[in-house]
Amino acid sequence: MDSLEKNQACSDECPVKKTAELIEGKWTTLVIRELLPHKKRYSEIQRALTGISPKVLTTRLRFLEKKGVITRTVYATVPPTTEYELTNMGEKLKEVLDAMAEFGKNSNNRINID
Repeated sequence: MDSLEKNQACSDECPVKKTAELIEGKWTTLVIRELLPHKKRYSEIQRALTGISPKVLTTRLRFLEKKGVITRTVYATVPPTTEYELTNMGEKLKEVLDAMAEFGKNSNNRINID
């Protein structure tokens, strides 16, 4: 992998750095994971992500929308219904999340998160 060569400077053009900045933080990757199977409403995402505050969820969703990872569709109902769905770029992150899941399942990779 050319992007992982030793002694290569980690500039703003580094593909690993770009990806890390896009999916930084545990909530961002978990929001993406929740949207992988299909589009969901805000309340569905919030229920699935136990412990996330409404402010953090809204911030993460806005960030991902701004970066082109998800789309937000608002329906003119009372009250308004909002659905979130991965874009084609967002769906490409499935491979990254699959690799993270595989790493997390591997018993040889005991990670202490204290």
